Amino acid sequence: MNTREIIHLNVADFAVAVERVLDARLRERPVVIAPEGASRAAVFDMSDEAFAHGIRKGMALARARRLCRDIVVIAPHADRYEQAMRDLLAHALPYSPLIEMTDSNGHLFIDSTGTSRLFGPAYDVAWRIRKAVRKELGLDPIWSVAHNKLLAKVATRVVKPAGEYILEEGQERAFLSPLPVALVPGLDEGDLVRLREFRLDRVGQVLAWTLPQLEVVFAGRGQLLYESMRGIDGSPVLPVGAQRMEISADHDFGNDSNDVETLHAALFALSEKSGYKLRQRRLAAQRLAIVLDYSDGMRVARQGTLAPASANDRRLFELAKVVLDRAWTRRVRIRHLRLCLDRLTFPPAQLDLFEDRGQPLKKDDRLMQSLDAIRGKFGVAAVRFGRNWEERN
Repeated sequence: MNTREIIHLNVADFAVAVERVLDARLRERPVVIAPEGASRAAVFDMSDEAFAHGIRKGMALARARRLCRDIVVIAPHADRYEQAMRDLLAHALPYSPLIEMTDSNGHLFIDSTGTSRLFGPAYDVAWRIRKAVRKELGLDPIWSVAHNKLLAKVATRVVKPAGEYILEEGQERAFLSPLPVALVPGLDEGDLVRLREFRLDRVGQVLAWTLPQLEVVFAGRGQLLYESMRGIDGSPVLPVGAQRMEISADHDFGNDSNDVETLHAALFALSEKSGYKLRQRRLAAQRLAIVLDYSDGMRVARQGTLAPASANDRRLFELAKVVLDRAWTRRVRIRHLRLCLDRLTFPPAQLDLFEDRGQPLKKDDRLMQSLDAIRGKFGVAAVRFGRNWEERN
């Protein structure tokens, strides 16, 4: 069996890089991408020069101006960045059908496993793509090669803002151990805060913890930390154009709102809708994400893990409220709310060790089955919970 060879291409500060291709006067100047005319505008992207002045993504533009009086503010041009991503993808397509765009910010994963007879080693492929992109697009991507996506992404973070990295199989522990934990993908702010509380700043320090120890301290996220810190990632590189297997639901607020009860009511409706879809497909979700669009154009996303996987409305809503609190850190009104469920799997079949702990969940599950039977016969809107149902039970 061939060892996987995953290439990660990363155009650092992608939006700024695209703008600099179009306007060479912006090079080597502190550049900020932000909607300048919007109320309470926030930084969407910034150059290394702006970063050196303390400017960060999500920061209020007014504060960024105070930190650096010489910044050049450019309004976001989503169409330009989307076109640049399509052009970047076009240069990678000849080498593999398995190319995954994880976002629209200059990142590509390319699975070149088993293609060495056609195109040579993966690092040669990465070098040729970078050379062509520099010549024809004016962009200069970082690249790395590793045997899974997690390690490849960490490697490009290590060499940012420019360079390349080849990580051989078997070097995971030596590579990861000295790195700050913040460089490992998949950790949210809550994880990092908890790690700091235990003075775990480096990956090597976390490696000394066993899985049971991590599960005690990081309830529901111990397995994620255990695998991530060891560079374990079996996720595939999806084919070009493939959609990730997920369920999502959206709510647009007619009037932008920052009222807690209004947001919780909308969130419960989304949890109920998503749980019903999961159960119809006989699946359960292992991860839940909340995406908030603020009225000033700022977008914030946070996620949490469901352990065990669940399709129960109540469990989805309980976690969704926790994740919402992580994402909702600003006083600006919210325009749009999205709930996403992914890492879908078959519901866990393992019996609970302690019956008294498992019984409430089983009771909830039976209730959901009865409600689904009614909805299947009379429609989804035939029966609903009251907004404060969880406080009454």
